[in-house]
Amino acid sequence: MKTKAALLHGPGKDWEVDEIELGDPVAGEVQVRLAASGLCHSDEHLRTGASPAAFYPVVGGHEGAGVVTKVGPEVSGFKEGDHVVLAFIPGCGTCRPCARGMQNLCDAGAGLLTGRAISDGTYRVTHRGNPVVPMCLLGTFAPYVTVNQASVVKIEDDIPLDKAALLGCGVSTGWGSATEIGDTRAGDTVVVVGIGGVGINSVQGAAAAGARYVVAVDPVAFKREKALELGATHAFASMEDAAGAVSELTWGQNANTVILTIGDTTGEHLQPAVSMTAKGGQVVVTGMGHHTQIDAKLNLFELTLLQKRVQGAIFGGVSPRSQIPRLLELYRHGTLKLDELVTTTYRLEDINTGYQDMRDGKNLRGVVIYDDADY
Repeated sequence: MKTKAALLHGPGKDWEVDEIELGDPVAGEVQVRLAASGLCHSDEHLRTGASPAAFYPVVGGHEGAGVVTKVGPEVSGFKEGDHVVLAFIPGCGTCRPCARGMQNLCDAGAGLLTGRAISDGTYRVTHRGNPVVPMCLLGTFAPYVTVNQASVVKIEDDIPLDKAALLGCGVSTGWGSATEIGDTRAGDTVVVVGIGGVGINSVQGAAAAGARYVVAVDPVAFKREKALELGATHAFASMEDAAGAVSELTWGQNANTVILTIGDTTGEHLQPAVSMTAKGGQVVVTGMGHHTQIDAKLNLFELTLLQKRVQGAIFGGVSPRSQIPRLLELYRHGTLKLDELVTTTYRLEDINTGYQDMRDGKNLRGVVIYDDADY
């Protein structure tokens, strides 16, 4: 079928909305008509070149929710009309990480930026006869997607799809970075550095887990205000500003966990975070850095003698198939705030405005909404 999509033709270029050809589902795949797509910072990394793609063009977008419209052969557990969330990490269920309960590290994730479908290694999206890379094998900057069932999570029909879309990446990643990888316990002190689409949900997760102090750090005043509304007890413009207050609040013990959710994380961010961490505490690195960057500032004397840890995190350290339904239950009961995350909604044709608003710090979350005019 023909549909439109926001394409990126190379690093440093703007998104361009153009017509693509979308293939029908083959064995193990479904086609989904999307209701919404989140504008996540990870797609901005494609635009800047911080994340590599196998080739261009790329259809962006990896946060989406919608309704199944076609079901291919050998699909189990999905039918036309099902409401689903697309998870940017597939879960095959049979590889060694999946078998060990680490679906967020599924081996199928190795091909996320290749454009080659999990099912058969071919391309499901083309543009003017040439193959296209769908971001994370999803490409939610298009009103229709054809995806492998490993990337699809069924949800209940009463959940608003425009809010559920956010669980495909940002909400689940941020919440789990605090509650699972971060292992926040009642009475802990947690510092979250970078209050964007991921960081704000680390704030929510830490607060829900019972942290005594949740300290938000971001240079943008609007984001600090939102953090205080959604669970932070304190907010500061920089780690330097926060460090003294954290020490004072904890009687010199410092934070149990510091979570780095900065949109463009660099090696320079590590040591200030480690210095704010208590003995035996950890720094959770969730924010992405440039794929070529290997240099990091770290005091190894402090790391060893105070038994601190630096821990990476993807999708919050948990399985999308368990985390997404669990978080939707928390949303249903009012513990997780989703409606309050969305600052501005956009048409697909306004996607460059949406990303400029993100770069300017105007949005907590921007979301592309699809309607009848898009299908």
